[in-house]
Formats: sequence, structure tokens, C-alpha cells
Amino acid sequence: MNVTEGGFENRQLHMEDYLQMVSAEQREHAEAFDYSRITEKSSVITDFWTANLLELIIRKDNLNEAYLRVKKNKGAGGIDGMRVDELLPYLRANGEKLVQEIRNGCYKPNPVRRVEIPKETKGEVRKLGVPTVVDRVIQQAIAQELTSIYEPLFSENSFGFRPKRGQHDALRQCQKYVNDGYVFVVDMDLEKFFDSVGHSKLIEVLARTIKDGRVISLIHKYLNAGAMNNGLFEKTEVGMPQGGPLSPLLSNVMLGELDAELERRGLRFVRYADDCMIFCKSRKSAQRAMDNITRFIEHKLFLKVNRSKTVVAHIRDVKFLGYGFRIYRKECRLRVHPKSAAKFKKRIREITDRNCSISNLKREKQYRDFVTGWIEYFKLADMKKLLMTIEPWARHRIRAVYWSQWKKVKTRYRMLRALKLDEWKVHSLANSREGIWKASQFLNTALTNSILVRLGYISLVDYYVKVC
Repeated sequence: MNVTEGGFENRQLHMEDYLQMVSAEQREHAEAFDYSRITEKSSVITDFWTANLLELIIRKDNLNEAYLRVKKNKGAGGIDGMRVDELLPYLRANGEKLVQEIRNGCYKPNPVRRVEIPKETKGEVRKLGVPTVVDRVIQQAIAQELTSIYEPLFSENSFGFRPKRGQHDALRQCQKYVNDGYVFVVDMDLEKFFDSVGHSKLIEVLARTIKDGRVISLIHKYLNAGAMNNGLFEKTEVGMPQGGPLSPLLSNVMLGELDAELERRGLRFVRYADDCMIFCKSRKSAQRAMDNITRFIEHKLFLKVNRSKTVVAHIRDVKFLGYGFRIYRKECRLRVHPKSAAKFKKRIREITDRNCSISNLKREKQYRDFVTGWIEYFKLADMKKLLMTIEPWARHRIRAVYWSQWKKVKTRYRMLRALKLDEWKVHSLANSREGIWKASQFLNTALTNSILVRLGYISLVDYYVKVC
């Protein structure tokens, strides 16, 4: 059936009519709304739904999916103290009223709870805003529908906060550009991006695609909801709080303008959230690109470029997503950046702190979870030699933890005999007058590497070889 614009005047439209248009093969679950499929049918229908987007957001199955995602992600509560496990009874009792308030435009979001996280740079903090769990469900419902609209519009060179894309994809794209000869980069740094986004500019960008003013108004309310910091209310006239499901998508919408400008200029780039790398073949062209893009960001997007951190450099001198780069036999290879390696050792030091009063089981789990997660993230890097250097040091610290727990001589005798050590070695070690660090160095004959692995302290090198 061909749908014409005039047909809408005399016919009442129902959501179910258009849900049936979506092929079952194109959806992951029943009644999922597929914008790309609809677009193939008619641009008029697509315009209808972008102009009536709120009805899609508050439909029951979308809200149910949003609730399940919030429940799965868990997280701390907002200013009202409601926890995720208290959310379902509240929604059952107040869900219809909540939906009606959103539909009528009289719903008022709660302020976020301000949390400050220290950054690597001394004295700087990252401001997070934790929404209430109810607001988190509504934001998630909005984000689910907006993702379907905006995902086809985003650049192929944008990798942050997008489905089926991640840091590893961004790093592989960097390698591809370097292998093609683009070895000079503009390492672009936006100063306090999330805290400095202009609401009016963001709303302007959103309004180009979203024609339902009720949705624009609801998003604007979330941007202006404010924050509670130590019991005091703070206005949020600029910026968007990190911590809610909606902010990552809105950041991509805003920075999609930057992506479009870079593509218009024919520049090769990789962007992950607000971290952007522009690739050029010469230092001079990279400098020119930095100057032009800086002007665009500051004069068109009204954001600020951190000039002290935005640099033009050879690829081997930059850090991106924790990785460093090197060129080996004319091929771009990834490595663990020295700062990332230092952070890794710092965390190992914290987990194996002898003065930290946690159980051995908890320490073993912390060590195992951290090491496996870290290696999984950095598995693209050539780091076997690095891990071979760190591993003996880490095992030495683990043995020192156990030795410090065996304070009494009789305890040392019992534990060393249980480890089936020769009696003369048991006697020598148990009566040792050396300090903890030096004495634990000789414990490797009792607490062998294989025993440490069985206890849960996995081998760094073996796990790296396994995942690679």
C-alpha cells in the first residue's frame, strides 16, 4: 500500500499498524520498532514517528526493557535513597501515574546526586551525577528509542558508547590509518566536555532530527534538573551529568557535529567519546588541521579545547585509550603505555598490601578479577616482556602477604610442613630472623608458582598467551 501525505488527514493512525510493518527477521524481540525498515517503506511514516516519538518511548514494552537494563546494571541510588531492588514495587504502584505525567508534560525529574572522582591529574576531579533509579528507567527508555534513530546517522569513525563498537575497534582503526602512512596525529583534548556542553546548542542539534517537542522538552528538563552536593542544590545551566543512561548518547549527538566537519574536510580520524585523534601524513598538515578544527569547536560548538593537552605529535609519542603505539618493520604495533603500566603495578601493590585487613579469599578474588580484566583490555598490545618483568615482583608480594600472616614460629613450622618442604628447609625458614620481604624471597620453594595458581593468583604471562 502506498501511503501519501494526504492520507493522514482523514485517517487515525495507530501504533500497532506500524509495528506490524517491521519484519520479524529484523527485530530481536516482539514489537521492536525498526526505523531503518520503516524508512525503506516511506519517509512520511518516519516523519510521523519522529514527530510522535514520545508515544514510542512510553509504550509498555520499551519501559519494561528499560527497567530490566537498569536492574541488570545495578548501581547506587540517587537523592531519594531508593535502591534498584525497590524499583519494581514502586513502578507497579505508580507506573500508570508516571506515564501519564510524562505524556502530559508535567513530569519533573529529580536533581542528580553529585559524586566527585579524582582524576589522574593531581587536584582535578571528574563530576558524576547519579540520577534516581526512577529517572534512570525513564532516561534508559528515551536512550533506547533515540539510539534507533541516531545510530544510522553517526560516523563510522565514532566508537564510544555505541552498540557493537568499543575501544578495540577504535584502536584497530588507528592501526589501519598508521599503516596507510598517516603517522602524524592531532591528539585533541576537549576541556571538561561533559561539564561545558551548551544546552541551547545541544537542543538545536537534537531538534534537527526529533520533531516531537515533548521529547525535546523532557530532555531539556533532565539537563536543567540540577544537582545535590552535600545537601546543597546546584543549578546545571550548562553541561550534562555523567552517570545517567542518556548522557553518553547525547554526547555522541553533540560530537556528531565534529565528526561531520572532519568528514567534510576529508580528514581521517578516530573518536571515542570526547577523545579524538586526527591522522595526517605530515606534521605541517596536522598543525593546519589542529588550527582549523580548534576554531570550529570553539566558534561553532561553543566548547573549549584544552590547548595544553592538545598536541601534534608522531604516533609513537601519543597515548590513546591507555595504549601506546610503535612502528615495527613498517607496521603499526600496539603497546601498553608506560602510564598504564604504572597504574597496573599500583593496583597490584594495593591488592597485595600486607597491612590491608581482608581475607585471603577476598584478596585472591580481587587479584584474579583485576588481572583478567586488565589483560583482556590490553590483549591487543605486545606486552609479554612487560608481564614477564612484573610477574616475579607480584608473586614476591603475594608470598610476603602469607609470610606476614605466619607470625609465630610454630605457625611457620605447621604451614611449611603442610607444603611438604624438606625438614631442614622447614627448620631454616621457620627460625629465620630476616625481615618479611627478604624472608618471603626464599618462600618460593614452598609456595611454588603452581600452588599460587591453584590458590587463584593466575599467571600473568600464561593468561596473556591464552587470550591472544
